[in-house]
Amino acid sequence: MPRLPLPLLPLVLLTLSAASAASDTGTIKTLLLDPVDAKRDRTVPLKVYLPESKEPQPVVLFSHGLGGSRENNHYLGNHWAEAGYVCVFMQHIGSDESVWKDARPLQRMRALKGATGIKPTMDRLRDVPFVIDQLEKWSSQKGHALEGRMDLDHIGLAGHSYGAVTTLGLTDRDYGRSGLSMHEKRIDAFLPMSPQPGKGENPEASFGKVSVPVLCMTGTKDGSPIDPKMDPTDRQKVYQAFPKGDKFQLVFEGAEHFAFGDSGGFRTRGRNPNHHPTIQKISTHFWNAYLRNDKESLEWLQSDAPKKVGKLAEGDTWKWK
Repeated sequence: MPRLPLPLLPLVLLTLSAASAASDTGTIKTLLLDPVDAKRDRTVPLKVYLPESKEPQPVVLFSHGLGGSRENNHYLGNHWAEAGYVCVFMQHIGSDESVWKDARPLQRMRALKGATGIKPTMDRLRDVPFVIDQLEKWSSQKGHALEGRMDLDHIGLAGHSYGAVTTLGLTDRDYGRSGLSMHEKRIDAFLPMSPQPGKGENPEASFGKVSVPVLCMTGTKDGSPIDPKMDPTDRQKVYQAFPKGDKFQLVFEGAEHFAFGDSGGFRTRGRNPNHHPTIQKISTHFWNAYLRNDKESLEWLQSDAPKKVGKLAEGDTWKWK
């Protein structure tokens, strides 16, 4: 395998999890699965949110941030499932909650910083195609809870923070001289929350030829909990580098890094009560447009409608190209 380029060493951003037990929420049933990739001797824990419909539905995958788990962002899993999507929330061992839970309180930040770099990034990137392969097997496995429930011809991938690195890493982005290609062609649309170009990376060189549909979400105070020197405006450089065609960006004025999560405690800073409903609404239109070929949702996205209907504040921005 070619050597991974330095630009892929991400300024990963902390998303500590507030673990909770799986349960049914209204008409949404959840399923915990722990498939093992025998080739890598690696388990990829999953939490699946199943919509009420028994007919095959498009699939949305979700990748958590550094220090997180499959329990993160359930406000999205529930909402997307209620909108008719089979949602598969992945847990990436080695950059998940196991990194910090057993560490002493004063050592947790060091442990988290040590869970970044080439190996955990490659583990994450390889987890996604493995999960899709596994979903394909379960879809046709007699008696499995997911038998006949998934439309695997229509798949979306979303992620927050380190999960955004994972999401962008599987687009048709350019990895430079390494010749590396991680493009997962079975994924139709990508939604990175708190995206970043990468340390020392030229955004135009990396993302200037991305042809797949991408919706970026960030905030004007979306910095890094583990790197205080990071400029939040750098996150917007990913969208700026994209070519025209099926590209979108939502920027919340004043929103901090944890505006996109649902953990409690100090991680609620910068979280406006209108943010989550807006994220839910705009992201669902994005999935409808590119996973269901919904022309009305596409027209909605390519207009000022999200600013008017999505409860965006005056300083928030919505862009498309």
